[in-house]
Amino acid sequence: MIDPMDNPIFLNDFLDYSSTILNKSPNSIKEYNYDIAHFLKFIKNRFRMVKIEKIEQIREIKIDDMDLDTIKKITLEDIHAFLAYLKSNYNSKPATIARKASTIRIFFHYLCNKSKRIHINPAQDLENPKLDRRLPKYLSLEQSEKLLETVSTPKEKTHGNHDNSVRNFAIITLFLNCGMRLSELVGIDIKDISFEDSKLNVIGKGNKERTIYLNKACLRAVKAYLEVRPHDQIKSDSRDALFLSEQKKRISNRTVQYVVKEELRNAGIDPEKYSVHKLRHTAATLMYKYGQVDIRALQELLGHESIATTQIYTHVDNDQIRTAVEKNPLSNF
Repeated sequence: MIDPMDNPIFLNDFLDYSSTILNKSPNSIKEYNYDIAHFLKFIKNRFRMVKIEKIEQIREIKIDDMDLDTIKKITLEDIHAFLAYLKSNYNSKPATIARKASTIRIFFHYLCNKSKRIHINPAQDLENPKLDRRLPKYLSLEQSEKLLETVSTPKEKTHGNHDNSVRNFAIITLFLNCGMRLSELVGIDIKDISFEDSKLNVIGKGNKERTIYLNKACLRAVKAYLEVRPHDQIKSDSRDALFLSEQKKRISNRTVQYVVKEELRNAGIDPEKYSVHKLRHTAATLMYKYGQVDIRALQELLGHESIATTQIYTHVDNDQIRTAVEKNPLSNF
């Protein structure tokens, strides 16, 4: 939970700008606050404005008294030092460091170009860290079918007092067929679904709304869940939510992650190797591999801003590559 009292005024102004003008989601605002606050705490220690005994105590530094005169002294080298600190002390991955670098870049762009509070932007030449390009992990078609088969089997009431197999089957079905993000699934309201048009509206990254078309499997699974979904004593702020927890409130990210891990384990699939996001990779890979889906259509379906993000799925199908080589007219020479 963000407490504005812990922030200097200029940071709160940046968060307000990001929320209203940039239309960033509450999750993005929370991440911005966390990243910039951590950066400013590091700066206070680097500039010897506070005295700490251990590097771990940087997180405890207060920044509500920080002023713009300090901000004006920050250089590109100070930003590099912060990113190096993240890597050495938290073993942050390149993708994490890249995200935090992006936040810092947006923050200083606001201070320099939008609010005109500083005249020199120290992050203007900040480069993106080089990222490792790794092929996404995904379930095979056989593993996906096994997972769905396992989830569809009613379970004994070993967890809580309910058999959640119908709900869990709908969740896994949507992940594997639509490739939606965790936050998108959790945020689904019943009114977002049009059974007549076989489609669903979700709110993706950057608060952007997009349409996902539902196939017969998704429609059947969701309709089956709605038949058993609780109708009474639902928490007031969760009455519109599609998926509910046993506490009769909107299901949380953590609960969905737990469900996926448990269902993977039940299906004999290593839950440490795969995750909710890997189910998104699986959906994209299966559509590209078996559905011959155009890369642009896949980009639209997944809600990727850049097609470069989607193109990773064009490299995962070794069978297609092998077939292409075998079909070379010179293969029998």
